[in-house]
Amino acid sequence: MMSSLEKFSYDNRTVKWFAWATLFWGLIGMLAGLWAATALVYPDLNLGYAPTTFGRLRPVHTNAVVFAFVGNGIFMGVYYSLQRLCKARMFSDLLSKIHFWGWQAIIAGGALTLFMGYTTGKEYAELEWPFDIAITLIWLVFGANMLGTILRRRVSHLYVAIWFYIGTWVAIAMLHIVNSFEMPLSLFKSYSWYAGVQDALVQWWYGHNAVAFFLTTPYLGLMYYFVPKAANRPVYSYRWSIIHFWALIFIYIWAGPHHLLYTALPEWAQSLGTVFSIMLIAPSWGGMLNGLLTLRGAWDRVREDAILKFFVVALTAYGMATFEGPMLSLKNVNAISHYTDWTIAHVHVGALGWNGFLTFGILYWMIPRLFNTTLYSKKWANTHFWIGTLGIIFYAVPLYWAAFTQSMMWKQFTEEGQLKFQFLETVTTIVPMYALRAVGGLLYVSGLILMIVNIVKTVRKGSFVANEAAEAAPLVKDAVTHGKSYWHNWIEKRPVQMVVFSLIVVGIGGILEMVPTFLIRSNIPTISTVKPYTPLELHGRDIYIREGCYTCHSQMVRPFRDEVARYGEYSKAGEFIYDHPFQWGSKRTGPDLARLGGKYPDSWHYNHMLDPTSMSPGSIMPTYPWLFDNRVDKSKTPAMINVMRKLGVPYEHGYEMQAIADYDKQAAQITASLQRDKLEVGADREIVALIAYMQRLGTDIKVSSGKN
Repeated sequence: MMSSLEKFSYDNRTVKWFAWATLFWGLIGMLAGLWAATALVYPDLNLGYAPTTFGRLRPVHTNAVVFAFVGNGIFMGVYYSLQRLCKARMFSDLLSKIHFWGWQAIIAGGALTLFMGYTTGKEYAELEWPFDIAITLIWLVFGANMLGTILRRRVSHLYVAIWFYIGTWVAIAMLHIVNSFEMPLSLFKSYSWYAGVQDALVQWWYGHNAVAFFLTTPYLGLMYYFVPKAANRPVYSYRWSIIHFWALIFIYIWAGPHHLLYTALPEWAQSLGTVFSIMLIAPSWGGMLNGLLTLRGAWDRVREDAILKFFVVALTAYGMATFEGPMLSLKNVNAISHYTDWTIAHVHVGALGWNGFLTFGILYWMIPRLFNTTLYSKKWANTHFWIGTLGIIFYAVPLYWAAFTQSMMWKQFTEEGQLKFQFLETVTTIVPMYALRAVGGLLYVSGLILMIVNIVKTVRKGSFVANEAAEAAPLVKDAVTHGKSYWHNWIEKRPVQMVVFSLIVVGIGGILEMVPTFLIRSNIPTISTVKPYTPLELHGRDIYIREGCYTCHSQMVRPFRDEVARYGEYSKAGEFIYDHPFQWGSKRTGPDLARLGGKYPDSWHYNHMLDPTSMSPGSIMPTYPWLFDNRVDKSKTPAMINVMRKLGVPYEHGYEMQAIADYDKQAAQITASLQRDKLEVGADREIVALIAYMQRLGTDIKVSSGKN
């Protein structure tokens, strides 16, 4: 029997690289988040420079945490567990290296370009088209390496963790490719292939499911491997894991429209998103309970073992977030929560608790094994747990408080039927809560720093095992299965079929939601008075997107009494047919801008961008002095018109030859208006283009003007 065993080794070097990258990018991403959070309390931290403003820093933070910290954490855990579950070394050491260095290059390049203002303006998908192509290629490398390893495995049965890895790879590939259709203008500038309502649907089909299939399903796979290992217990229920996997990947993909309730999205799509979001509770909580019940018999160890503590809180946070998500998809709850800090709190309970704590537990468990030693300090690990837990509480609770404060103040009317509070009053009221949130972030980052020190000291006292010796019997195809057989055993032995079935299951929801929105014209009725943007307004819109204004301002008036009274007539689907990309936003740190055009004179916008507090005392908005110095590159104007025409915007044939002249004419009108208010600025400056865009918003249809 022993002579039939094959000797081989596990690749720990790639695992180690991804572990170091996880810690490095985790620290960078969280420090960026802490900086952005503190800047909402002390606006001077925006520093008056373009790269350090909140609008540019926030996408750097989200991308660094989601795709750098969590992404590297996924690959670290997959590369470690997959080899051991398959009893095989990774398919190709070369592919492993390409995967690692390619992913780090994408992250570094993406962060640099986001700081420079190169962004698509689509949340969680801000990286421009060259990076989208690079992500696709590296994701294919990862898939080839993973599937190649599975195909040459020495174990017939595919363990549940591998199902989730396969489902993740298939779904993310589909989501990324569909959402990334865009038409390039230059090396780092493109426009979304979709517009308005269609773009919003595709974006939140992607955005919601980026959370589902990047922050959830791969981590469930890691949970199914590392929690039983740390607890030294088998998974509680094999049958639950089957239901958990298939139900989750089928239902999750439908839920994206719940991010667009009460918007201009067709009502049937909103309702569909709500129904499937509510259904998500069952598989999500089934998975959470399967993880927690796996710890049965190990609860006495939880009091002493920091790793198990991290896992327990991670699973609890997963349960909280996956209950809260369906609750937020209920229209009566969403009417309170959407555009408030409730969404931010909800996301961070999942990110800090579920992703962060599960990652920390895995690192504490895995690093000593890679270096053939024991953890330097269990006491420090326990201290990290309590500091991190307090950080989550101090982060989330003030934001829930802020959210209810925001929503109640927005909706209050006086006895005379007038809005009781100006928007700025709602902002200044919650600044102390933002300060408490920053304290929570500081605690959480402090715990991470303590962990890094602990791991560095652990590594120094150990000896790294780059190629871990292993042996296993070769896989015997069509071997007789002993013991009880389940119907699911058939697909567990067939990875290629599982890839195909997973693609079919996750593809159904996306197809049935998006095809009617794209093909049935009545879903997006047009409005005859809505016209394409002028060349100057197009440039202004690009500047608006570049500066990340969408991170704080929405452009979507919902059909509520308070919003109509504050902003004007509620938004219609036909208003956005030329918006590539859409700009409905997801958070109101500042007021909605959908009806901003003509509400203030040009000079107001000029002064507001130069010094927001001069127009709005107490404002926490950054200053934008570079807009008054930077010149617009008008030479790009004809190309912009051509790209827009290819995307379906009805500019007349040959208009690109007239576009620059029209640009100059409109810019001269704005500069003349500013001169009348004793403000001198060149007609080619970016502030002029931005003012043109601001003054255009909402003016294509006649509406009553609201009051901010």
